[in-house]
Amino acid sequence: MHGTRRQAMIAMGLLLASGPQAWGRRQDPKVKLAVTRGLDFLVRDQKRQGYWEANGGQYRVAMTALAGTAMLCEGSTTNRGKYAKSVRSAVDYLLDMSQPNGLIGYEKDYHYTYGHGFSMLFLSQLLGEEEGVERRELLQKVLVKAVDFSGKAQTTRGGWGYVSAKDGGDFDEGSTCITQVQGLRACRNAGIPVPKEIIERAKKYIKDCTTPAGGVQYSIRGGGERPPITAAAVAAMYNAGEYDESDHVKKMLEFCQEHIWPNPKGNNNYFGHWHYTHYYYAQVMYRDPENWPKYFDDISRQIIAKQNASGAWKEGHIGDVYTTAINATILQLDNGFVPIYQR
Repeated sequence: MHGTRRQAMIAMGLLLASGPQAWGRRQDPKVKLAVTRGLDFLVRDQKRQGYWEANGGQYRVAMTALAGTAMLCEGSTTNRGKYAKSVRSAVDYLLDMSQPNGLIGYEKDYHYTYGHGFSMLFLSQLLGEEEGVERRELLQKVLVKAVDFSGKAQTTRGGWGYVSAKDGGDFDEGSTCITQVQGLRACRNAGIPVPKEIIERAKKYIKDCTTPAGGVQYSIRGGGERPPITAAAVAAMYNAGEYDESDHVKKMLEFCQEHIWPNPKGNNNYFGHWHYTHYYYAQVMYRDPENWPKYFDDISRQIIAKQNASGAWKEGHIGDVYTTAINATILQLDNGFVPIYQR
């Protein structure tokens, strides 16, 4: 999908689909101010080499991809927009982190599949906006190799672990599986070849992790139903082409409605991984035009109330970059600038 962002949006019907109601929410002064303050914080926190990092200098690849994606949601690209310089620096860093075997990251990171998956998503969403021929060819080359790495990293059961199947003894779990599915789907949507069997095996893995009640367990081996992973699994199944017409997806949605939203106990319970949960659940709700306005009003009010004077959100053990990037992404879904998040 080459050409300008506006042309791409028109081609996909997005400008018509957004409608005046979405535009009105997007223009809410409180939401706009919170987003601007959050993204400006990220600009100040970006390292000279182009990366962001979590607490303790961890997860540089994952944080860079998440922060960069939040800026794409604002409408900036490597070529234009308020945050073009930061986006361009982030892309340069991730391209430099691409290894000969296709991994975007470094193997000493014991959670490298997260960064790899988020990077595939981020870089693929920029591919159609890259105007330089050589630069676009480099992005394509990196993404083709990244897809190949993900396919080889998949476990015998169809999932992924914190590292590749080879490096992790064939261990897999739900959250990293979701990250790979979204990254792969984003690549496929951008025109990067993705073997269908990789996605089909991943869909089966998610189904095999789902209990009769609709909750997705930590792993295919068990570990209990997890609301965060269930929300992420619904988003991943949507990306993989299965929607709420599927009985399996319906059950997962019902589980989310009971444990996350609109059940007040779920909505107000700041359980572990709250931001991770709503990063994915917001994507699910955005595809439900009937319930999205109420959900967005509710969740945006909660998010804005917790913003720090610096513009960051200082919650959780991972760090300010993580929570700020996720919250800014949620608040900007209505913008419709990032293809993988669109209706």
